[in-house]
Amino acid sequence: MKDFIVREARLVQPGKAVIPGDILIRNGTIAAVGQVAPRDAAGAAEIPARGRLLTPGMIDLHTHGIGRSLYETGAQGLRECARELGRFGTTCVLPTIIPPPTELTFSRLREISAAIPSIQEVSVPGLHLEGPFMACGGAACPTLPGDLDLLEKLLAACGGRVTAMSLSPDAPNILPVIRRLREKGIRVLLTHTRADAEQTDAAIEAGATHATHFYDVFYAPAEKDPGVRPVGAVESILADPRMSVDFIADGVHVHPAAIRAALAAKGWPGLVLITDSNIGAGLPPGQYDTPWGFQIKVAPETAARHATNGTLAGSALTMDRGMANLLRWLKLPPEQVWAMGTLNPARILGLAKKGVLEPGADADLVLWDEGLQAAMTWVGGRLVYTRSA
Repeated sequence: MKDFIVREARLVQPGKAVIPGDILIRNGTIAAVGQVAPRDAAGAAEIPARGRLLTPGMIDLHTHGIGRSLYETGAQGLRECARELGRFGTTCVLPTIIPPPTELTFSRLREISAAIPSIQEVSVPGLHLEGPFMACGGAACPTLPGDLDLLEKLLAACGGRVTAMSLSPDAPNILPVIRRLREKGIRVLLTHTRADAEQTDAAIEAGATHATHFYDVFYAPAEKDPGVRPVGAVESILADPRMSVDFIADGVHVHPAAIRAALAAKGWPGLVLITDSNIGAGLPPGQYDTPWGFQIKVAPETAARHATNGTLAGSALTMDRGMANLLRWLKLPPEQVWAMGTLNPARILGLAKKGVLEPGADADLVLWDEGLQAAMTWVGGRLVYTRSA
């Protein structure tokens, strides 16, 4: 791995500032940020930024696939997805898998987990299991009550590589599951719910800390008293300072006004950009085959939809396009918006050396061209993507 220095960039320090300067990388780690003297950069290859933006690499904590590949199909799917991510500025990812409790699922979880250490194109700190302990379906999620024996079987199949699990606060017997996950240091994400305020508050007290694809599949409880708006998971999550939230920022899944409402409640440190991407993400508009026996139709204005019945089939978003949208929609300093795709997810996942431009941090970096297109992407100081002219 060669040492290098990026000269004369606009350096985004998420949550802090955008400053002109250089960044020196030695042994896959950021060694210096700011004005780096030639003697301090001795032996390092020079890369001229010419005033272009340089940021930490983006971190996607909820994504099912990209291009024509899915993580859940096994080790090959994981490898195919990993090869695609650098061109969208993503350097760290939690492959997200919906785990119906079948022998095929357990087999694939073992296969995917075993392949993670071999991945070099992107950092994979662990897996994100979306379910199976859900109260509301959607996106093929099973709806099962909390089950500690099943939980242990799923975690064992993943070989200790589960970083996050999404579940519903209103699934029966869910509180023991949340407590067990927290005992094991696994982040608990709330989603797919029609919970009332009391159920949601109980889940937060048990250890839930984050809500994923917020507003999507977060239904209000049934109205009991005509004219009185029911209060449920959305209100409890927005009101609790212990909870952060993430969004699919494609303009289809969530209206920008809803993101701004969450911003007013949480402040920029409490918001995270995700893709929840699926087959078709990053591809031109068109129809694409899936392993499920139907095609997905992809278009920017409609996201990814079942080609026959028109229902949403995940997202076609990539992190670079999501960030471009947030920069347009939110009246914030750009360094605060960039934190939503870098610093904030790193904090949620406990990744202290990612999402920042600071000495000692991992050299997960993206140099951007105009139009927010990745020109060069590094993971741990290793160049994983270069955009051709």
